[in-house]
Amino acid sequence: MPGNRKNTDTAWGSIARSFHWLLAILILGQLVLGKVAEATRLSPLKLDLFVWHKSIGVTILALVMLRLAWRIGNPPPAPPAATPRWETNVARTGHTLLYVLMFAVPLSGWWISDSSRIPFKAYWAVPMPDFLAVDGSMQEIAEGVHYVLTIILLVVVIMHIAAALRHHFWLRNEILRRMLFAPRHEG
Repeated sequence: MPGNRKNTDTAWGSIARSFHWLLAILILGQLVLGKVAEATRLSPLKLDLFVWHKSIGVTILALVMLRLAWRIGNPPPAPPAATPRWETNVARTGHTLLYVLMFAVPLSGWWISDSSRIPFKAYWAVPMPDFLAVDGSMQEIAEGVHYVLTIILLVVVIMHIAAALRHHFWLRNEILRRMLFAPRHEG
């Protein structure tokens, strides 16, 4: 049933779908925002872009925690009956990697912020705690880790999208449709 809030054996519930698409939009937006902020010359605009980038990163981290809690209490739908075991295992591994990266990328960004000399307030209003001492060499390491994790996340997201499109256009099964908000075709 399309209006279900909870997952069923055959479909994602509206809450899981909302988490999925909200995080997808925020993460893809973060990739663009981070690149633009990095490319902008030092100015008040650059500082504002980084406050937005960090603030959205904190939001993503909070949403991923909520999403994971929701997923623990709402198991995902079963794969289509004809799905080979290897494909189910690859999908499970890919989803696990996505969750790990959705935590690791924002945390590595927080590590950059902690090791810099710039205090940070999320959305210019909420002071964020510092967990590390100011250390320029740690900041460089954190920036490298953040960059590598972001590239890995981008690759995994591209593979995730490719797999969904493969299921939709090549295998012609319900995998993609059951994550959409559009009505599903029965039968």
